[in-house]
Amino acid sequence: MIIKSAEPDDVEKLLAFRQEAAAWLSKLGSDQWRRPYPADRLLRTIDAGTVFMVTEGDATAATITLTTDAEDGLWTPQELDEPSMFVNKLTVARTHAGRDVGGRLLDWAGDRAGKAGAAWLRLDAWTTNEALQRYYLRHGFSHVRTVLEGNAVNGGPRVSGWLAQRRTGTASHGFKDLTVAPKSIKKITDA
Repeated sequence: MIIKSAEPDDVEKLLAFRQEAAAWLSKLGSDQWRRPYPADRLLRTIDAGTVFMVTEGDATAATITLTTDAEDGLWTPQELDEPSMFVNKLTVARTHAGRDVGGRLLDWAGDRAGKAGAAWLRLDAWTTNEALQRYYLRHGFSHVRTVLEGNAVNGGPRVSGWLAQRRTGTASHGFKDLTVAPKSIKKITDA
């Protein structure tokens, strides 16, 4: 399996991929990702170089967004002062389920974040998706807290406020990595 940066031409493929995941989640009784994801927003994250795809042959096996940008209102100022990277939109194709592709992708993200100088790999998961929360706990994340207050966008209840983190570090993920080396996120301080 290969991991590479997503390209603008991948937008439609990734949107369809997310719809497939939303349909699967709906069958499990989850309301996660019911709203379609805006194509222009996805394109902005691809252009920013934060969206990655795992492929096997012609098939897209998984995708992940790895960024230094935290969602507003989730992490404390002290936590945001710690060098961190954030996982978003981790999705594995149903054709590749049960092969620990997602776990390996989390290991890749932790390795990449560590190489960039991050101490923490952090995420916010769907607040009502307890199976997803257990998944992250099984993959070495520790629950930090659950934020239920409204978000800055709509002031309504927060749907993705289950916060977790794990230390970054070197990991053997088994992907052929075709991505460019990450930029350092270390903050420069005046001496």
